[in-house]
Amino acid sequence: MEKRRENGGIVSKAISFLLNRITLIVLAVTLVLFVGGKFELANAAQPNAELEIQKLTSCYSLGTDAIGRGNLQQGKNIYRDCFTQDAVLTAIFPDGATQTNYGTDSWADFVYSVFQGNGYTATQHLMGTINISVQNNQATMTSYLHATHKRSETSIDVANGTYEDEVVNRNGRWKIRKRTLKLIDFLNLSSPTTASSSTNARSTNSSGTFVRPNIPHLKE
Repeated sequence: MEKRRENGGIVSKAISFLLNRITLIVLAVTLVLFVGGKFELANAAQPNAELEIQKLTSCYSLGTDAIGRGNLQQGKNIYRDCFTQDAVLTAIFPDGATQTNYGTDSWADFVYSVFQGNGYTATQHLMGTINISVQNNQATMTSYLHATHKRSETSIDVANGTYEDEVVNRNGRWKIRKRTLKLIDFLNLSSPTTASSSTNARSTNSSGTFVRPNIPHLKE
């Protein structure tokens, strides 16, 4: 009888030992799958976030060029898809002058007044060399700007600079919260209008001078 009890105890201990081992193995496998799954999810989410953030550069360009065509309301509507409602936008011109606006409607009014004040009939904004760094629900982005502003059939203003952005994810959507444009030049380029000046222009590669754009002072 005692021997049976001893055997029963040994079997019970063996079963308990095996169950503990199995439990540890299951926990280890679950942990590996969980951590691995999160790692893969993070890797998969990162490129998607960068793609969504990069689209904001095109969004802004399309809104600005709508304003360049004279369609202020369309520009405002597009800007709202690019920026948060409390966005802060600043432009720093080559001569050191700055302009800061709060909210996209205010910025759109500023852009429209500049374009109209300088007599632009169309604009084209090209973005490139885009660099993005994502940290959870926040990101930074820099991008190069080359912008053409048409004055007439023979005259354009050309601007080059860098956008520096702070981007946030709100309610599943990436938007720009703060944008700073640092312009390195703002030049007027004019084509020659006569045959003689055309000959001279080919040797000088057209005229180019720094132009301080007419920037109206808007009421905040």
